[in-house]
Amino acid sequence: MSPGGAPRPTRSRAVAGLEMLAGLDRTLVMGVVNVTPDSFSDGGEWYEPDAAVAHGRELLDEGADILDVGGESTRPGASRVPVAEELARVLPVVAALAADGAVVSVDTTRAVVAEQAVAAGARIVNDVSGGLADPGMAGVVARTGVAYVCMHWRGHADVMDDLEDYDDVVTDVRAELAARLETLHAAGVRREQVVLDPGLGFSKSGASNWPLLARLGELQDLGLPVLVGASRKRFLGHLLAGPDGQAVPPLARDDATAAVTTLAAAAGAWCVRVHAVRASADAVRVVAAWDRARAAVPGAATVRDSTERPAT
Repeated sequence: MSPGGAPRPTRSRAVAGLEMLAGLDRTLVMGVVNVTPDSFSDGGEWYEPDAAVAHGRELLDEGADILDVGGESTRPGASRVPVAEELARVLPVVAALAADGAVVSVDTTRAVVAEQAVAAGARIVNDVSGGLADPGMAGVVARTGVAYVCMHWRGHADVMDDLEDYDDVVTDVRAELAARLETLHAAGVRREQVVLDPGLGFSKSGASNWPLLARLGELQDLGLPVLVGASRKRFLGHLLAGPDGQAVPPLARDDATAAVTTLAAAAGAWCVRVHAVRASADAVRVVAAWDRARAAVPGAATVRDSTERPAT
């Protein structure tokens, strides 16, 4: 329960356009398909469309519920990709995976890319800018009725590390997401279309990510599903640093990512976005089984109940 007694959104909360996933009584797993030469952890590995499609199919076999196809790196310091190049990268992959029956998300900040990807079969627009990078995005989301992941964002990759200035990171992120919701609603986007993302790693390079995870319920109190994208990010690399203080490389962060998945699922996250799917797919199923077993014991709290902060 949230403060004031209102029930917190459940993992299975229906999102417009994603009714096929609403019956899954557990946290969803979104697998990352980067069609880029320069993403921070796997740039170039699946850059060609055929390789990207094959990788998407592998992620589905590992347990992914959603595939998130992106054609522009958002790693710190990355440069923008020309729109024509982004379209050429993502549209063939989106179309092929959608034709397979996969639930496909397009990871883009551009309205034109979002609109064409939806026409090609994408069911979700995952916009790391929350509509701030392109004023036309809200109109596309409203017009198409597509599910929309609205992430907390303060600036593009080349400047975002300069914008990490918070009084209280959770309170500030929540307020800024609430403001984005008002703008989206004014543009005709329905609440049931929207999923919120706290934007781990975006204008949050280190310790400021942990309060967002520990106090996830405060974001859920906005009344919408929450997606957590911690996979292989810098703050995990710094956490796991050795005696020399050097952050471990991205591919060495997958076990920590799976641990975050477990905790996020226990806290009621709607979805986690990960590069390595299998461990996280197992983790969300373990949490769901634990919750079912606990719910069968009179008076026992679920895993999620036990992780909520005390009411204030």
